[in-house]
Amino acid sequence: MRPIRHAALLAAGLLAAALTVPLTPSAPVPAASSAPSGSTKPDCGARVAKPGGGSWTCTMVDNFSGTILEPSRWLGFSQPGTGDLCILNSPRTISVSNGSLRLSAIRTDATTQCPLRADGTRASYASGWATTYRRFGQQYGRFEARIKVQAASAPGLHEAFWLWPDVRYTSDSPWPESGEIDIAETFSSRPDLAIPFLHYSDDQYGGVQGVNTAWNCPSSRGEWHTYALEWFADRLTIYVDGRTCLTNTRGASSYQKPFIINLTQFLGGGSNQYDGQVPLPATMQVDYVKVWR
Repeated sequence: MRPIRHAALLAAGLLAAALTVPLTPSAPVPAASSAPSGSTKPDCGARVAKPGGGSWTCTMVDNFSGTILEPSRWLGFSQPGTGDLCILNSPRTISVSNGSLRLSAIRTDATTQCPLRADGTRASYASGWATTYRRFGQQYGRFEARIKVQAASAPGLHEAFWLWPDVRYTSDSPWPESGEIDIAETFSSRPDLAIPFLHYSDDQYGGVQGVNTAWNCPSSRGEWHTYALEWFADRLTIYVDGRTCLTNTRGASSYQKPFIINLTQFLGGGSNQYDGQVPLPATMQVDYVKVWR
C-alpha cells in the first residue's frame, strides 16, 4: 500500500490548488445564496442568544432534506490529489439521503476512478469534499454543524468542518498567514476527541494548547455531536456540544475577511496513517449546517 500524505497538508495543498482553477457551474449560481430559490429568507429555527445580548440572525441553513447537494449552496470538488488520495465528486463519495449529507472515503475501482494526473497515474483512494466555494462566504458570525463520524479506533480516518478564505473578496498571502479555521477535526486514532486548530501566523510556534488548538474536547466517534464557532473581530470561540473548547483573542489579521465552509472526509497520515485496518467505505454524516451573523 502506497503511503497517503498527512491529511492536513493534503487539505491545504488541494484547496490552494483548487482555488487557482476557474470553476464554472453549468448554470448561473447566486454569489452568496443562503436559501433555495423561491424562499424569502433562511430559517435556522429557534433563536440563538448572542454574547453581549440579543440574538444571532440566520444567514444560511441547509438541513439536507433533498436528494442532491444543493448547487446554489455547495460544490463537490474533484482534484487529482497527491500521494494515494484524490478528491472525487461521485455518488459514492458525496450523497444526500434521509436528511443528511454523506461524505465517504472509498477504495477506487474500474468503475469509480480518481482523476488522471499529468504523469499518467491515479490515486487508489478517493474522498468526499463539499464546499461553499463561490457560493456562500461570511465574515464573523456563528457557524454550526451537527455531525456524526464513523465509529473506529484504528488509525486512518480524518474528518473536518472548517473554513477557508473566500477568494471572491480578497487576495491572500501564502498559507498559513492567509488563515484557516478548523472548527473540528476528528481522527480515528484519537476516537474520543474533536480537535480545533486555527492556522495563522502563530503556526510558527506549532500547536499551542489554549491558543490555536485544544486537545481536551470530548467527542466520541459513532455519535452525533454539534460543533460551533462564534467569530468576532477580536475573538474566536469554538464549542463542542455547547461546551467551550477553545477561545482565541489574538485578533489576527488573517481572520478579518470572509471565509467559506468546507466539510471533508479524508484518509489520514502521520500518526493517523491509513493502514487498511478500518474498512472502506468510511462515511461522515452531516445533519445540518447553519450560519448566523
